[in-house]
Amino acid sequence: MKKIVSILFIILVGFATNLLAEGNQSIKRISVGEKNAKITIIAYESLTCGHCADFHKNVYPSLKKDFIEKGLVRIEFRHFPLDIAALNASKIGQCNNDGNANVLNILFSGQKKWARGNTPEEATKYLKKFLEDEGVTLNFEKCLADKAIEDYVLNDRIDGVKKFKVNATPTIIINEKKFEKALNYKNLKKYLEKLI
Repeated sequence: MKKIVSILFIILVGFATNLLAEGNQSIKRISVGEKNAKITIIAYESLTCGHCADFHKNVYPSLKKDFIEKGLVRIEFRHFPLDIAALNASKIGQCNNDGNANVLNILFSGQKKWARGNTPEEATKYLKKFLEDEGVTLNFEKCLADKAIEDYVLNDRIDGVKKFKVNATPTIIINEKKFEKALNYKNLKKYLEKLI
């Protein structure tokens, strides 16, 4: 099953390769922090990635409290879906973009509840039920069918590969340089303190 889903996903990404570098300009980037912060972090993530969920649970809250809320850092979340379930979740997160990553955090915190199933259709059913249970209101089918959002999500992935050679998630880019150390808060904090 995973092989079939991966092949389908690669085909989808292949269709998106002719998109513009920044995708649809009317679609708002999911980001948190002051626009003019000295440090910009780009986080390439897949919503079905356990390490990405761990980043949101164990690193992001401290990063937000110590750096983002103080105006020192801005973080942009970029889509790097690794499978069809992640692609659909990314489309939902982007479609219901609140501008401050609340939907992403909900999806990551409940990842084990919705990121499952033996077929893409099953995974989509679990995703819909999870969002309903969490009280997230949106037109689910319309969001999944939105071609501009799909292109935007896939273009993030393409751009990550081309610009930063992203090949795994999460990948953290700090002021246009890939963060190469183990991704824990201690290492990240030490790195950021040197840039301030």
